[in-house]
Amino acid sequence: MNQAVESKKIPFWKKICYGCGAGGGNAMSTLLSSFLLSYYTDTALIGAAAIGTMFVVCRVLDGVTDFTMGGIVDKTNTKWGKARPWLIIAAPLMCIGIILIVSVPQGWSEAMKLVYAYVTYIFLNCIVYTIFGVAHTALLARMTRDFKDRNTTSTVSSILNNAVGLVVGTMITALQLNFGWTVTGVILGVIAGVLILIPGIFCEETVGMDVAEGKPKDTVPMKEQLPAVLKNKYFWIALVLGGLTLFVNANAIAFQIYYCNLVLGDPMYMTTLMSVGQLPGIIILFFMPYFSNKFSKRSFMACGAVVMILGFCIIGMAGANTTLLLAGTILRSLGIGPMFAGLYAFCADAADYGEWKFGIRSEGLMGSSQSIGSKIGIGFGSACTAWVLAAVGYDSTALVQSDAVVSAVRFGYGWLGAIISVILLVGVLMMDVEKYLPEIRASLGDKGPQGM
Repeated sequence: MNQAVESKKIPFWKKICYGCGAGGGNAMSTLLSSFLLSYYTDTALIGAAAIGTMFVVCRVLDGVTDFTMGGIVDKTNTKWGKARPWLIIAAPLMCIGIILIVSVPQGWSEAMKLVYAYVTYIFLNCIVYTIFGVAHTALLARMTRDFKDRNTTSTVSSILNNAVGLVVGTMITALQLNFGWTVTGVILGVIAGVLILIPGIFCEETVGMDVAEGKPKDTVPMKEQLPAVLKNKYFWIALVLGGLTLFVNANAIAFQIYYCNLVLGDPMYMTTLMSVGQLPGIIILFFMPYFSNKFSKRSFMACGAVVMILGFCIIGMAGANTTLLLAGTILRSLGIGPMFAGLYAFCADAADYGEWKFGIRSEGLMGSSQSIGSKIGIGFGSACTAWVLAAVGYDSTALVQSDAVVSAVRFGYGWLGAIISVILLVGVLMMDVEKYLPEIRASLGDKGPQGM
């Protein structure tokens, strides 16, 4: 395909369509990271330690399914492209998976409930979310080569991602208190499925498409793609950044509901914290195209990491002081917004780097870095919360928790996030792929796509 066609601007309405998919994925992520642990321990009455172990065990399977799905996307060859067909497949499966995961049979023994939890969690997180996550990340790299337009598309996507997270996060508590988890699951499942279907239908793949054949150009074998991706250092950095970002977010939000219950004594304050934990992050994203194009995505993300550190430190000192708690949560939100927005665009840049450096382009396997990272982050973040609660003797049936439990919740919600954010900052500073982009554009513009 002509380089001019591959670098053409993405219409704004298609950027919105792409962002709808991110919102659909976040409907599931918000449920899993914010409420699933509490649902398992307090509604399904499964032990926190057992659930924490389940979250981690499933990460092993995730690594296999994510790499497999990345290879499948790269080998897909249809007139719709490589990524879009898989989004269409993922949409109904996401709806079914969300409904099933919050429908643990109440009359079963705890052992059977745990088996049910494993099966439905593996189906939703390790299979369905893998299909969606890899395909959605790969789609951005195939919509255009214009890195500035990718930045804008990634920003629009992150705004919609956070907006859906804000709406879903604030309504879940009210929905499950008034209608129960089954109805809540149906509503969330339909929302997620419809949003994921939108980019599958309306977004167009242009990079690497054969105009005459009306489908992707021939791809290189998996045995050549995988070594090239594994040699790409930015694959590993993107994976770690995605994992740490979701870890710190999932851990904070998982602790949040326990913080409201045990430290504040007000479960409904969860709605307020979910709102201020999302809205500032949406607002800051409007400035990302300006800063990332004028300076760099790395600079914008590094500033975000510093703000995250400050926000988590304030939360760590807040205790029952809601003024400090709100201030810290707002700063945390302002900081984490650039992290989510920058990662998708970084993955597209890293795919270009791999094509330039190793002669093989692999959007699917590169996209798997974020699928793997996000699920490692959500899984270990939620597992960390569960293990900490189990270690200090949390009892879901007790009317009053011990001082050790309350102290652990305060530490997990604040100071632990600050520690992880420092590590995240170091990782962002290592993500310097942007310095190669002028040379990459000049080289690929002359030679055309490699390994396609």
